[in-house]
Amino acid sequence: MSLSNSKHINSEQLLQESREKKERRRRHSVANTTLPRNYGARYGSSSLPKYSMPSTGIDADSAYQILHDELSLDGSPLLNLASFVATWMPPAADKLMMENISKNLVNQEEYPVTQDLHARCISILADLWHAPSSHLAVGTATTGSSEAIMLGGLAMKRIWQEKRRAAGKSIHEPGPNIVMGANAQVALEKFARYFEVEARLVPISQESKYRLDPKKAIEYVDENTIGVYVILGSTYTGHYEPVKEMAELLDQFEEETGHYVPIHVDGASGAFIAPFATPRLEWDFRIPRVVSINTSGHKFGLSYVGVGWIIWRTPQHLPKDLIFEIHYLGCVEHSFSLTFSRPAHPVIAQYYNFLHLGYQGYRNAALCSLQNARLLSCALEVSGYFTVLSDIHRPPSAGMSLTQLAKYALDAGDRDDGQNYEPGLPVVAFRFSDEFQAEHPETQQKWIQTLLRAKGWIVPNYELAPGLAHVQILRVVVRETLSEALIDRLVKNLLEVTESLIENNSSSHALNALGQGRAIPAMHQHEYGRIDKEDMPEHPGESSTYAKL
Repeated sequence: MSLSNSKHINSEQLLQESREKKERRRRHSVANTTLPRNYGARYGSSSLPKYSMPSTGIDADSAYQILHDELSLDGSPLLNLASFVATWMPPAADKLMMENISKNLVNQEEYPVTQDLHARCISILADLWHAPSSHLAVGTATTGSSEAIMLGGLAMKRIWQEKRRAAGKSIHEPGPNIVMGANAQVALEKFARYFEVEARLVPISQESKYRLDPKKAIEYVDENTIGVYVILGSTYTGHYEPVKEMAELLDQFEEETGHYVPIHVDGASGAFIAPFATPRLEWDFRIPRVVSINTSGHKFGLSYVGVGWIIWRTPQHLPKDLIFEIHYLGCVEHSFSLTFSRPAHPVIAQYYNFLHLGYQGYRNAALCSLQNARLLSCALEVSGYFTVLSDIHRPPSAGMSLTQLAKYALDAGDRDDGQNYEPGLPVVAFRFSDEFQAEHPETQQKWIQTLLRAKGWIVPNYELAPGLAHVQILRVVVRETLSEALIDRLVKNLLEVTESLIENNSSSHALNALGQGRAIPAMHQHEYGRIDKEDMPEHPGESSTYAKL
Protein backbone atom coordinates (compact mmCIF):
# COMPACT_ATOMS: atom_id res chain seq x y z
CA MET A 1 0.00 0.00 0.00
CA SER A 2 1.46 3.37 -1.00
CA LEU A 3 1.21 6.43 1.20
CA SER A 4 -0.49 8.36 -1.59
CA ASN A 5 -3.43 5.97 -1.52
CA SER A 6 -3.88 5.97 2.25
CA LYS A 7 -6.29 8.88 2.16
CA HIS A 8 -8.84 6.67 0.41
CA ILE A 9 -8.87 4.03 3.15
CA ASN A 10 -11.63 4.04 5.76
CA SER A 11 -9.76 3.49 9.02
CA GLU A 12 -12.78 2.18 10.90
CA GLN A 13 -13.54 -0.27 8.12
CA LEU A 14 -9.92 -1.38 8.07
CA LEU A 15 -9.91 -2.03 11.80
CA GLN A 16 -13.22 -3.82 11.64
CA GLU A 17 -12.03 -6.16 8.90
CA SER A 18 -8.84 -6.86 10.82
CA ARG A 19 -10.62 -8.30 13.83
CA GLU A 20 -10.91 -12.03 14.44
CA LYS A 21 -13.37 -13.85 12.17
CA LYS A 22 -15.50 -14.89 15.06
CA GLU A 23 -15.77 -11.28 16.22
CA ARG A 24 -16.57 -10.06 12.72
CA ARG A 25 -19.41 -12.56 12.25
CA ARG A 26 -21.11 -11.16 15.33
CA ARG A 27 -21.38 -7.75 13.69
CA HIS A 28 -24.35 -6.99 11.49
CA SER A 29 -22.69 -4.32 9.36
CA VAL A 30 -19.43 -2.52 8.81
CA ALA A 31 -21.05 0.69 9.97
CA ASN A 32 -21.55 -0.81 13.43
CA THR A 33 -17.96 -0.14 14.50
CA THR A 34 -16.74 -0.89 17.99
CA LEU A 35 -14.95 0.53 20.98
CA PRO A 36 -12.27 -1.74 22.51
CA ARG A 37 -12.41 -2.43 26.22
CA ASN A 38 -9.84 -0.40 28.09
CA TYR A 39 -6.50 -1.88 29.09
CA GLY A 40 -6.86 -5.18 27.25
CA ALA A 41 -8.59 -8.08 29.00
CA ARG A 42 -8.62 -6.50 32.43
CA TYR A 43 -12.33 -5.65 32.00
CA GLY A 44 -13.16 -8.27 29.40
CA SER A 45 -12.02 -9.14 25.88
CA SER A 46 -15.10 -8.28 23.82
CA SER A 47 -15.59 -4.96 22.05
CA LEU A 48 -18.41 -2.46 22.45
CA PRO A 49 -20.50 -0.97 19.63
CA LYS A 50 -19.67 2.66 18.92
CA TYR A 51 -22.81 3.89 17.17
CA SER A 52 -25.48 1.75 18.81
CA MET A 53 -26.32 1.00 22.42
CA PRO A 54 -24.64 -2.14 23.82
CA SER A 55 -27.03 -4.95 24.72
CA THR A 56 -25.58 -5.03 28.22
CA GLY A 57 -23.81 -2.28 30.03
CA ILE A 58 -20.39 -2.25 31.66
CA ASP A 59 -19.37 -1.31 35.17
CA ALA A 60 -19.00 2.34 36.08
CA ASP A 61 -15.21 2.32 36.39
CA SER A 62 -14.79 0.75 32.96
CA ALA A 63 -17.14 3.28 31.33
CA TYR A 64 -15.27 6.10 33.05
CA GLN A 65 -11.86 4.84 31.94
CA ILE A 66 -12.89 4.42 28.31
CA LEU A 67 -14.26 7.95 28.12
CA HIS A 68 -11.44 9.42 30.18
CA ASP A 69 -8.84 8.01 27.81
CA GLU A 70 -10.67 9.08 24.66
CA LEU A 71 -11.30 12.62 25.97
CA SER A 72 -7.61 13.00 26.80
CA LEU A 73 -7.07 13.50 23.07
CA ASP A 74 -8.89 16.86 23.24
CA GLY A 75 -6.85 20.04 23.31
CA SER A 76 -5.94 21.59 26.64
CA PRO A 77 -8.52 24.19 27.78
CA LEU A 78 -5.70 26.14 29.44
CA LEU A 79 -3.90 26.56 26.10
CA ASN A 80 -7.06 27.24 24.09
CA LEU A 81 -6.46 30.91 23.38
CA ALA A 82 -9.28 31.00 20.82
CA SER A 83 -11.99 30.82 23.46
CA PHE A 84 -13.41 33.48 25.76
CA VAL A 85 -14.86 30.80 28.05
CA ALA A 86 -13.44 30.49 31.58
CA THR A 87 -11.73 27.17 32.23
CA TRP A 88 -10.90 27.32 35.95
CA MET A 89 -12.64 27.93 39.26
CA PRO A 90 -11.36 27.39 42.80
CA PRO A 91 -11.80 23.89 44.32
CA ALA A 92 -14.45 25.24 46.69
CA ALA A 93 -16.55 26.28 43.68
CA ASP A 94 -16.09 22.85 42.09
CA LYS A 95 -17.34 21.25 45.31
CA LEU A 96 -20.32 23.59 45.56
CA MET A 97 -21.35 22.91 41.97
CA MET A 98 -21.15 19.14 42.42
CA GLU A 99 -23.29 19.38 45.56
CA ASN A 100 -26.02 21.13 43.55
CA ILE A 101 -25.58 19.56 40.13
CA SER A 102 -28.96 17.81 40.24
CA LYS A 103 -31.03 20.95 40.88
CA ASN A 104 -33.30 22.34 38.15
CA LEU A 105 -33.39 26.13 38.16
CA VAL A 106 -36.97 26.25 36.89
CA ASN A 107 -38.34 24.54 40.01
CA GLN A 108 -38.78 27.64 42.13
CA GLU A 109 -41.03 26.02 44.74
CA GLU A 110 -38.68 23.08 45.36
CA TYR A 111 -35.48 25.16 45.41
CA PRO A 112 -36.41 28.54 46.91
CA VAL A 113 -32.90 29.34 48.14
CA THR A 114 -31.52 28.79 44.65
CA GLN A 115 -34.15 31.18 43.32
CA ASP A 116 -33.12 33.71 45.94
CA LEU A 117 -29.50 33.47 44.77
CA HIS A 118 -30.72 33.98 41.21
CA ALA A 119 -32.56 37.15 42.27
CA ARG A 120 -29.49 38.42 44.10
CA CYS A 121 -27.39 37.98 40.94
CA ILE A 122 -29.94 40.03 38.97
CA SER A 123 -29.77 42.86 41.53
CA ILE A 124 -25.98 42.77 41.68
CA LEU A 125 -25.66 43.08 37.89
CA ALA A 126 -28.34 45.79 37.70
CA ASP A 127 -26.45 47.78 40.33
CA LEU A 128 -23.09 47.15 38.63
CA TRP A 129 -24.50 48.46 35.32
CA HIS A 130 -26.14 51.52 36.94
CA ALA A 131 -29.78 50.63 36.41
CA PRO A 132 -32.12 53.37 37.69
CA SER A 133 -33.11 50.98 40.48
CA SER A 134 -31.55 47.60 41.16
CA HIS A 135 -34.87 46.63 42.76
CA LEU A 136 -36.98 47.56 39.73
CA ALA A 137 -34.69 46.09 37.07
CA VAL A 138 -35.75 42.69 35.76
CA GLY A 139 -33.66 39.96 34.27
CA THR A 140 -32.93 36.28 34.08
CA ALA A 141 -30.15 33.76 33.86
CA THR A 142 -29.71 32.19 30.44
CA THR A 143 -27.65 29.35 29.01
CA GLY A 144 -25.25 31.95 27.63
CA SER A 145 -25.17 35.24 25.77
CA SER A 146 -26.76 33.74 22.67
CA GLU A 147 -30.05 33.10 24.46
CA ALA A 148 -29.81 36.47 26.22
CA ILE A 149 -29.33 38.28 22.89
CA MET A 150 -32.41 36.50 21.49
CA LEU A 151 -34.48 37.67 24.47
CA GLY A 152 -33.25 41.24 24.19
CA GLY A 153 -34.05 41.30 20.49
CA LEU A 154 -37.48 39.74 21.01
CA ALA A 155 -38.39 42.36 23.60
CA MET A 156 -37.44 45.18 21.22
CA LYS A 157 -39.31 43.55 18.34
CA ARG A 158 -42.47 43.10 20.41
CA ILE A 159 -42.44 46.72 21.62
CA TRP A 160 -41.98 47.90 18.02
CA GLN A 161 -44.93 45.75 16.93
CA GLU A 162 -47.15 47.18 19.69
CA LYS A 163 -46.32 50.74 18.65
CA ARG A 164 -46.98 49.96 14.98
CA ARG A 165 -50.37 48.43 15.78
CA ALA A 166 -51.29 51.37 18.01
CA ALA A 167 -50.49 53.69 15.11
CA GLY A 168 -52.57 51.59 12.71
CA LYS A 169 -49.52 50.56 10.69
CA SER A 170 -48.54 47.18 9.32
CA ILE A 171 -45.99 45.04 11.15
CA HIS A 172 -45.32 43.00 8.01
CA GLU A 173 -44.72 45.54 5.25
CA PRO A 174 -41.90 46.31 4.98
CA GLY A 175 -41.26 44.49 8.27
CA PRO A 176 -38.83 45.03 11.16
CA ASN A 177 -35.07 45.47 10.88
CA ILE A 178 -32.21 45.63 13.35
CA VAL A 179 -28.89 47.41 12.86
CA MET A 180 -25.49 46.02 13.89
CA GLY A 181 -21.90 46.07 12.75
CA ALA A 182 -20.69 43.51 10.21
CA ASN A 183 -18.34 42.35 12.97
CA ALA A 184 -21.30 41.09 15.03
CA GLN A 185 -20.93 37.65 16.57
CA VAL A 186 -23.08 35.00 14.94
CA ALA A 187 -25.63 35.00 17.79
CA LEU A 188 -26.78 38.49 16.81
CA GLU A 189 -27.37 37.42 13.22
CA LYS A 190 -29.07 34.25 14.47
CA PHE A 191 -31.66 36.36 16.24
CA ALA A 192 -32.48 38.19 13.01
CA ARG A 193 -32.71 35.03 10.95
CA TYR A 194 -34.61 32.92 13.49
CA PHE A 195 -37.14 35.62 14.40
CA GLU A 196 -37.67 37.11 10.93
CA VAL A 197 -36.01 40.47 11.38
CA GLU A 198 -33.95 42.03 8.60
CA ALA A 199 -30.31 42.26 9.70
CA ARG A 200 -28.74 45.49 8.50
CA LEU A 201 -25.00 44.96 8.73
CA VAL A 202 -22.89 48.12 8.77
CA PRO A 203 -19.54 47.60 7.00
CA ILE A 204 -16.43 47.99 9.12
CA SER A 205 -13.15 49.66 8.21
CA GLN A 206 -9.72 50.29 9.62
CA GLU A 207 -10.81 53.85 10.32
CA SER A 208 -13.75 52.58 12.41
CA LYS A 209 -11.30 50.36 14.34
CA TYR A 210 -12.79 47.19 12.83
CA ARG A 211 -16.11 47.77 14.63
CA LEU A 212 -19.44 49.56 14.26
CA ASP A 213 -19.16 53.13 12.98
CA PRO A 214 -22.10 55.06 14.52
CA LYS A 215 -22.07 57.70 11.76
CA LYS A 216 -22.52 54.97 9.15
CA ALA A 217 -24.92 53.00 11.33
CA ILE A 218 -27.38 55.88 11.62
CA GLU A 219 -27.77 55.76 7.82
CA TYR A 220 -29.29 52.28 8.19
CA VAL A 221 -31.90 53.35 10.79
CA ASP A 222 -35.51 54.07 9.85
CA GLU A 223 -39.01 53.87 11.36
CA ASN A 224 -38.94 50.06 11.09
CA THR A 225 -35.72 49.66 13.08
CA ILE A 226 -36.54 47.81 16.29
CA GLY A 227 -33.17 48.64 17.82
CA VAL A 228 -29.42 48.79 17.42
CA TYR A 229 -27.11 46.09 18.74
CA VAL A 230 -23.95 47.75 20.09
CA ILE A 231 -21.16 45.38 21.05
CA LEU A 232 -19.02 46.01 24.12
CA GLY A 233 -16.08 43.92 22.99
CA SER A 234 -15.88 42.68 19.40
CA THR A 235 -15.00 39.01 19.15
CA TYR A 236 -12.66 39.83 16.27
CA THR A 237 -10.38 42.44 17.84
CA GLY A 238 -11.71 43.17 21.35
CA HIS A 239 -12.63 46.79 20.56
CA TYR A 240 -15.52 48.37 22.45
CA GLU A 241 -18.13 49.93 20.20
CA PRO A 242 -19.03 53.54 21.10
CA VAL A 243 -22.37 53.15 22.88
CA LYS A 244 -22.62 56.78 23.94
CA GLU A 245 -21.93 58.14 20.46
CA MET A 246 -24.52 55.79 18.96
CA ALA A 247 -27.07 56.92 21.55
CA GLU A 248 -26.44 60.60 20.81
CA LEU A 249 -27.00 60.04 17.10
CA LEU A 250 -30.23 58.16 17.84
CA ASP A 251 -31.32 61.07 20.05
CA GLN A 252 -30.86 63.38 17.07
CA PHE A 253 -32.70 60.91 14.82
CA GLU A 254 -35.68 60.90 17.20
CA GLU A 255 -35.74 64.70 17.35
CA GLU A 256 -35.81 64.89 13.55
CA THR A 257 -38.25 62.03 12.80
CA GLY A 258 -40.14 61.28 16.00
CA HIS A 259 -39.09 57.60 15.83
CA TYR A 260 -37.67 56.08 19.01
CA VAL A 261 -34.97 53.45 18.48
CA PRO A 262 -33.50 51.72 21.58
CA ILE A 263 -30.07 50.17 22.12
CA HIS A 264 -29.30 46.69 23.34
CA VAL A 265 -25.70 46.34 24.53
CA ASP A 266 -24.11 42.98 23.79
CA GLY A 267 -21.73 42.88 26.72
CA ALA A 268 -21.01 39.17 26.38
CA SER A 269 -17.40 39.82 27.38
CA GLY A 270 -17.05 43.52 28.10
CA ALA A 271 -19.82 43.84 30.67
CA PHE A 272 -17.57 41.96 33.12
CA ILE A 273 -14.45 43.97 32.17
CA ALA A 274 -15.50 47.61 31.68
CA PRO A 275 -17.17 48.13 35.12
CA PHE A 276 -13.95 47.09 36.86
CA ALA A 277 -11.13 48.19 34.55
CA THR A 278 -12.66 51.44 33.24
CA PRO A 279 -15.48 52.36 35.63
CA ARG A 280 -15.75 55.91 34.27
CA LEU A 281 -16.53 54.71 30.76
CA GLU A 282 -20.22 55.34 29.98
CA TRP A 283 -21.75 52.43 28.11
CA ASP A 284 -24.45 51.00 30.39
CA PHE A 285 -27.80 52.10 31.90
CA ARG A 286 -26.32 55.52 32.63
CA ILE A 287 -27.24 56.12 28.99
CA PRO A 288 -31.07 56.38 28.92
CA ARG A 289 -31.38 54.85 25.44
CA VAL A 290 -29.82 51.57 26.62
CA VAL A 291 -32.83 49.38 27.45
CA SER A 292 -31.15 45.99 27.96
CA ILE A 293 -27.71 44.46 28.48
CA ASN A 294 -26.54 40.88 28.22
CA THR A 295 -23.36 39.20 29.38
CA SER A 296 -21.78 35.77 29.69
CA GLY A 297 -21.04 34.75 33.24
CA HIS A 298 -18.91 31.96 31.81
CA LYS A 299 -16.52 34.37 30.10
CA PHE A 300 -14.99 37.18 32.13
CA GLY A 301 -17.63 36.52 34.78
CA LEU A 302 -15.14 33.73 35.64
CA SER A 303 -17.72 30.92 35.95
CA TYR A 304 -17.73 27.63 34.09
CA VAL A 305 -19.61 27.41 30.83
CA GLY A 306 -23.39 27.39 31.01
CA VAL A 307 -24.49 30.74 32.41
CA GLY A 308 -25.42 34.04 30.79
CA TRP A 309 -27.49 37.00 31.92
CA ILE A 310 -29.82 39.63 30.54
CA ILE A 311 -31.01 42.67 32.48
CA TRP A 312 -33.71 45.11 31.34
CA ARG A 313 -33.60 48.71 32.43
CA THR A 314 -37.12 48.59 33.93
CA PRO A 315 -40.07 46.17 33.71
CA GLN A 316 -41.60 48.40 31.01
CA HIS A 317 -38.95 47.24 28.56
CA LEU A 318 -39.93 43.56 28.94
CA PRO A 319 -43.36 43.07 27.31
CA LYS A 320 -45.74 41.10 29.50
CA ASP A 321 -46.73 38.71 26.72
CA LEU A 322 -43.18 37.33 26.75
CA ILE A 323 -43.69 36.22 30.36
CA PHE A 324 -45.37 32.85 30.94
CA GLU A 325 -47.21 31.73 34.06
CA ILE A 326 -46.57 28.13 35.05
CA HIS A 327 -49.05 26.38 37.34
CA TYR A 328 -48.05 22.73 37.33
CA LEU A 329 -44.86 22.80 39.41
CA GLY A 330 -46.58 23.24 42.77
CA CYS A 331 -47.06 27.01 42.69
CA VAL A 332 -47.49 29.88 40.24
CA GLU A 333 -44.12 30.52 38.63
CA HIS A 334 -43.03 32.89 35.88
CA SER A 335 -40.71 32.17 33.00
CA PHE A 336 -39.34 34.41 30.24
CA SER A 337 -36.50 32.38 28.83
CA LEU A 338 -36.27 30.45 25.57
CA THR A 339 -35.67 27.18 27.36
CA PHE A 340 -37.44 25.64 30.31
CA SER A 341 -35.42 23.23 32.43
CA ARG A 342 -31.85 24.32 33.03
CA PRO A 343 -29.20 23.40 35.60
CA ALA A 344 -29.05 25.56 38.70
CA HIS A 345 -25.39 25.02 39.54
CA PRO A 346 -24.02 27.60 37.02
CA VAL A 347 -26.10 30.31 38.73
CA ILE A 348 -24.82 29.14 42.11
CA ALA A 349 -21.26 29.29 40.75
CA GLN A 350 -21.85 32.86 39.56
CA TYR A 351 -23.07 33.98 42.97
CA TYR A 352 -20.11 32.20 44.54
CA ASN A 353 -17.83 34.41 42.44
CA PHE A 354 -19.68 37.56 43.46
CA LEU A 355 -19.36 36.56 47.11
CA HIS A 356 -15.78 35.31 46.91
CA LEU A 357 -14.20 37.94 44.66
CA GLY A 358 -16.22 41.06 45.34
CA TYR A 359 -15.64 44.21 43.33
CA GLN A 360 -11.93 44.39 44.09
CA GLY A 361 -11.36 40.74 43.15
CA TYR A 362 -13.00 41.21 39.76
CA ARG A 363 -11.05 44.43 39.28
CA ASN A 364 -7.77 42.69 40.04
CA ALA A 365 -8.57 39.89 37.59
CA ALA A 366 -9.54 42.34 34.83
CA LEU A 367 -6.48 44.54 35.31
CA CYS A 368 -4.15 41.54 35.43
CA SER A 369 -5.57 40.11 32.20
CA LEU A 370 -5.27 43.50 30.50
CA GLN A 371 -1.72 43.91 31.74
CA ASN A 372 -0.71 40.53 30.32
CA ALA A 373 -2.47 41.33 27.05
CA ARG A 374 -0.54 44.60 26.80
CA LEU A 375 2.71 42.77 27.46
CA LEU A 376 1.97 40.38 24.61
CA SER A 377 0.89 43.23 22.31
CA CYS A 378 4.06 45.24 22.88
CA ALA A 379 6.33 42.21 22.46
CA LEU A 380 4.70 41.32 19.14
CA GLU A 381 4.94 44.84 17.74
CA VAL A 382 8.53 45.40 18.89
CA SER A 383 9.54 42.13 17.17
CA GLY A 384 8.81 43.74 13.82
CA TYR A 385 7.18 40.56 12.55
CA PHE A 386 3.66 41.55 13.55
CA THR A 387 1.22 44.45 13.56
CA VAL A 388 -1.28 44.53 16.43
CA LEU A 389 -4.81 45.60 15.47
CA SER A 390 -6.23 45.77 18.99
CA ASP A 391 -5.56 48.99 20.90
CA ILE A 392 -5.57 48.16 24.60
CA HIS A 393 -1.79 48.67 24.80
CA ARG A 394 -2.00 52.17 23.35
CA PRO A 395 -2.35 55.27 25.53
CA PRO A 396 -5.38 57.47 24.82
CA SER A 397 -3.11 59.90 22.96
CA ALA A 398 -1.76 58.17 19.87
CA GLY A 399 1.43 58.97 17.99
CA MET A 400 4.07 57.15 20.06
CA SER A 401 6.78 55.10 18.38
CA LEU A 402 6.96 51.36 19.07
CA THR A 403 9.86 51.90 21.47
CA GLN A 404 8.01 54.67 23.31
CA LEU A 405 4.85 52.56 23.37
CA ALA A 406 6.68 49.59 24.91
CA LYS A 407 8.35 51.84 27.50
CA TYR A 408 5.00 53.43 28.38
CA ALA A 409 3.47 50.00 28.99
CA LEU A 410 6.42 48.66 30.99
CA ASP A 411 6.77 51.83 33.09
CA ALA A 412 3.04 52.14 33.84
CA GLY A 413 3.46 50.76 37.34
CA ASP A 414 0.91 52.26 39.71
CA ARG A 415 -0.67 54.13 36.80
CA ASP A 416 -1.76 50.82 35.30
CA ASP A 417 -5.38 51.14 36.45
CA GLY A 418 -7.01 50.66 33.07
CA GLN A 419 -7.78 54.34 32.59
CA ASN A 420 -4.38 55.06 31.01
CA TYR A 421 -5.00 53.00 27.88
CA GLU A 422 -7.60 52.64 25.18
CA PRO A 423 -10.51 50.67 26.71
CA GLY A 424 -11.18 47.20 25.39
CA LEU A 425 -11.11 43.50 26.10
CA PRO A 426 -7.89 41.67 27.05
CA VAL A 427 -7.68 40.40 23.48
CA VAL A 428 -4.67 40.64 21.17
CA ALA A 429 -5.50 40.61 17.46
CA PHE A 430 -2.44 40.69 15.21
CA ARG A 431 -1.13 39.89 11.73
CA PHE A 432 2.13 39.87 9.82
CA SER A 433 3.41 43.42 9.47
CA ASP A 434 3.44 45.03 6.04
CA GLU A 435 7.25 45.08 6.12
CA PHE A 436 7.38 41.37 6.96
CA GLN A 437 4.97 40.47 4.17
CA ALA A 438 6.93 42.54 1.65
CA GLU A 439 10.16 40.79 2.62
CA HIS A 440 8.67 37.30 2.85
CA PRO A 441 5.68 37.22 0.48
CA GLU A 442 5.75 33.41 0.28
CA THR A 443 5.26 32.97 4.04
CA GLN A 444 1.62 32.24 4.82
CA GLN A 445 0.21 33.45 8.12
CA LYS A 446 -2.18 30.51 8.47
CA TRP A 447 0.81 28.24 9.14
CA ILE A 448 1.43 30.09 12.41
CA GLN A 449 -1.83 28.60 13.71
CA THR A 450 -0.85 25.11 12.55
CA LEU A 451 2.71 25.19 13.93
CA LEU A 452 1.56 26.63 17.26
CA ARG A 453 -0.95 23.79 17.55
CA ALA A 454 1.95 21.37 17.35
CA LYS A 455 3.27 23.03 20.51
CA GLY A 456 -0.12 22.76 22.25
CA TRP A 457 -1.36 26.33 21.68
CA ILE A 458 -4.75 26.90 20.03
CA VAL A 459 -4.54 30.30 18.31
CA PRO A 460 -7.06 30.93 15.50
CA ASN A 461 -6.19 32.54 12.17
CA TYR A 462 -9.22 33.94 10.33
CA GLU A 463 -10.48 36.72 8.11
CA LEU A 464 -11.95 39.94 9.44
CA ALA A 465 -15.63 40.76 8.97
CA PRO A 466 -17.13 41.74 5.58
CA GLY A 467 -15.55 44.93 4.38
CA LEU A 468 -12.10 43.76 5.48
CA ALA A 469 -12.43 40.06 4.70
CA HIS A 470 -9.17 40.18 2.73
CA VAL A 471 -7.27 40.76 5.99
CA GLN A 472 -6.32 37.69 8.00
CA ILE A 473 -5.58 37.99 11.69
CA LEU A 474 -4.42 35.81 14.55
CA ARG A 475 -6.12 36.35 17.90
CA VAL A 476 -5.26 35.56 21.50
CA VAL A 477 -7.84 35.87 24.29
CA VAL A 478 -5.95 36.62 27.49
CA ARG A 479 -8.03 34.99 30.19
CA GLU A 480 -7.25 34.96 33.89
CA THR A 481 -5.40 31.65 33.52
CA LEU A 482 -2.97 32.95 30.88
CA SER A 483 -0.29 34.00 33.33
CA GLU A 484 2.77 36.12 32.62
CA ALA A 485 4.91 32.96 32.56
CA LEU A 486 2.68 31.50 29.84
CA ILE A 487 2.82 34.80 27.93
CA ASP A 488 6.61 34.51 27.96
CA ARG A 489 6.40 30.98 26.56
CA LEU A 490 3.81 31.99 23.95
CA VAL A 491 5.98 34.87 22.68
CA LYS A 492 8.98 32.57 22.48
CA ASN A 493 7.01 29.96 20.53
CA LEU A 494 5.50 32.57 18.22
CA LEU A 495 8.93 33.90 17.31
CA GLU A 496 10.31 30.36 16.89
CA VAL A 497 7.63 29.23 14.47
CA THR A 498 7.77 32.50 12.54
CA GLU A 499 11.52 32.24 12.11
CA SER A 500 11.28 28.57 11.20
CA LEU A 501 8.96 29.52 8.33
CA ILE A 502 11.39 32.04 6.87
CA GLU A 503 14.71 30.29 7.56
CA ASN A 504 14.20 26.64 6.61
CA ASN A 505 15.49 25.29 3.33
CA SER A 506 12.94 22.52 2.82
CA SER A 507 9.29 22.37 3.78
CA SER A 508 9.29 18.57 4.04
CA HIS A 509 11.39 18.53 7.22
CA ALA A 510 9.21 21.19 8.82
CA LEU A 511 6.08 19.24 7.96
CA ASN A 512 7.58 16.01 9.31
CA ALA A 513 8.35 17.73 12.58
CA LEU A 514 4.81 19.11 12.63
CA GLY A 515 3.31 15.67 12.06
CA GLN A 516 5.27 14.31 15.01
CA GLY A 517 4.07 17.18 17.22
CA ARG A 518 7.62 18.49 17.77
CA ALA A 519 9.18 21.85 17.20
CA ILE A 520 12.18 22.05 14.88
CA PRO A 521 15.33 21.95 17.04
CA ALA A 522 17.22 25.22 16.76
CA MET A 523 20.52 23.40 16.23
CA HIS A 524 19.15 21.79 13.05
CA GLN A 525 17.21 24.73 11.67
CA HIS A 526 19.74 25.34 8.91
CA GLU A 527 18.86 21.94 7.43
CA TYR A 528 15.21 22.73 6.94
CA GLY A 529 13.75 24.73 4.13
CA ARG A 530 11.45 27.56 3.45
CA ILE A 531 7.79 26.57 3.12
CA ASP A 532 7.04 27.38 -0.49
CA LYS A 533 3.61 28.36 -1.72
CA GLU A 534 3.32 25.33 -3.99
CA ASP A 535 4.02 23.04 -1.03
CA MET A 536 1.09 24.33 0.99
CA PRO A 537 -1.87 21.94 1.29
CA GLU A 538 -5.24 23.27 0.25
CA HIS A 539 -7.77 24.31 2.91
CA PRO A 540 -11.02 24.84 1.00
CA GLY A 541 -13.13 25.00 4.14
CA GLU A 542 -11.17 27.70 5.89
CA SER A 543 -13.19 29.77 8.31
CA SER A 544 -14.06 33.35 7.53
CA THR A 545 -15.51 34.39 10.88
CA TYR A 546 -14.87 33.70 14.52
CA ALA A 547 -18.30 32.14 14.82
CA LYS A 548 -17.31 29.33 12.45
CA LEU A 549 -14.06 28.43 14.19
